[in-house]
Amino acid sequence: MSDTSPGRHDTPAPSLDGLSYGNWTEAEKLALSCRILAKEGHSETLAGQVTVRQPDGTFLTTPLAHAFGEIRPESVMRIDDSLRVLEGRGVPNPAVRFHLWVYRRRPDVNCVIHTHPPYVSALSMTGEPLQIAHMDATPFFDDCAFLPEWPGLPIADVEGEIISAALGGKRCVLLANHGFLAATSSIEESLYMSVLIERAARNQLIAQSAYGRLKLVDPVLAKESHDFLLQRSIVNASFAMFARQITGDRP
Repeated sequence: MSDTSPGRHDTPAPSLDGLSYGNWTEAEKLALSCRILAKEGHSETLAGQVTVRQPDGTFLTTPLAHAFGEIRPESVMRIDDSLRVLEGRGVPNPAVRFHLWVYRRRPDVNCVIHTHPPYVSALSMTGEPLQIAHMDATPFFDDCAFLPEWPGLPIADVEGEIISAALGGKRCVLLANHGFLAATSSIEESLYMSVLIERAARNQLIAQSAYGRLKLVDPVLAKESHDFLLQRSIVNASFAMFARQITGDRP
């Protein structure tokens, strides 16, 4: 008799050979990420930063007072861990300081994205964590921490210490009265998680407003879906799809 218990399937996982991943430089991927975030509603104020760790210990980021939708590859600047500008023009966002705490605690992290998109911000005001009640939210199963108290503007070391500790070993953290942070091994993955968390927050708020409570996904199935949807091939192909929506047929 075959095993039909939750989380077990007789059919093998589908082959993902042949997916298109794109071919961009780090600066191009950072600029594309900013443009995608703008399209997704993550760039309403000066709040929000993207940083990318480089092999030499420096970081790529974007200048303060430039909207995500304005960013081009030539906008990208290189800074050191004291926020000194090494290449490029402009002033780095001082909130990048708290990204550095994440990088120090997490050698596996190479890209940090922090924004205040509308639905994540609204969910952060409820005092409730993100719930895994839909298939599309399963990438966050046991992978989205929750900081229940706002420590203040993240421009000093104390905020960096608090937020990085709350993140722990997870890919994301929902920040009460604030927004979210995605911290992963690649630009593609941090962008993917950033797009998905806003949509997951939107769905959660809509469902709660309609019914008041949520039917959570079975944990075994949620873990299975989490692992499948976070395969590098799916993450990178999703990034390329989002990028094509920005660039069209242009290189």
